[in-house]
Amino acid sequence: MYAIVEIAGQQFKVSKDQKVYVHRLANEEGSKVSFEKVLLLDDNGNVTLGAPAIEGASVEAKVLQHLKGDKVIVFKKKRRKGYKKRNGHRQYLTQIVIEGINGSAPKKKAAKKAEATEE
Repeated sequence: MYAIVEIAGQQFKVSKDQKVYVHRLANEEGSKVSFEKVLLLDDNGNVTLGAPAIEGASVEAKVLQHLKGDKVIVFKKKRRKGYKKRNGHRQYLTQIVIEGINGSAPKKKAAKKAEATEE
């Protein structure tokens, strides 16, 4: 069973007991967090698509730690002009572990049949 969920503006394919690095969340370390914006849910071949999200579905996770990512070097240069700029950046990240996927998707209602008019 897996789900595609939107976390902090990015989409992730997650399954139970998976560790994921996401953009920094405001929650404390060790706290539980729930993500309601589930876009797709797959339960052993039974796929449910949301439009845009699935009503009633959620992904439960636990915040493990807050950390900083690897350094990214940004180097700009214009040849023959003597222009060089070097800049670095480290992204703030949060490591979470997925504890469960709740997929209580609503049942599809059968289309109402047009009543035959008697002539």
